[in-house]
Amino acid sequence: MKKLLFILATLLYTIQIVQAQNPTKDAVLGEWLSESKDGKVLIFKQGDKYFGKLSWIKDAAKKDVNNPDASLRSQPLLGLVILKNFEFTGKAWEEGSIYDPKNGKSYSCNMKLKKADELEIRGFVGVSLLGRTTVWTKVK
Repeated sequence: MKKLLFILATLLYTIQIVQAQNPTKDAVLGEWLSESKDGKVLIFKQGDKYFGKLSWIKDAAKKDVNNPDASLRSQPLLGLVILKNFEFTGKAWEEGSIYDPKNGKSYSCNMKLKKADELEIRGFVGVSLLGRTTVWTKVK
């Protein structure tokens, strides 16, 4: 019985690894919890591009006070599109941008699945080496 459970667990883990290495283009769709667990982002598709908006934040009344455009500083963060224009390249979602409402800045960004339920987000300036990575968890 222990052998059977070990084999099943190994098989499930292997399937997750294979799915993460060869994701389907829409595998990123759905709701993702940020690493800091203070927000959820709903990733959706428009045409052939992928976007993400804040679907839940701890402080729902919070405004986009750090936006560089003064006319947008009174808009609520809830519902704000923070991921824009990602294209699926076969193994990752690339050539997009991410907006960080904590500092009001936008960054180039790539996303890839680490596992079926873990999304690695890499925001950067210029080249990918100059950036920061965070991991979001799929909301079930």
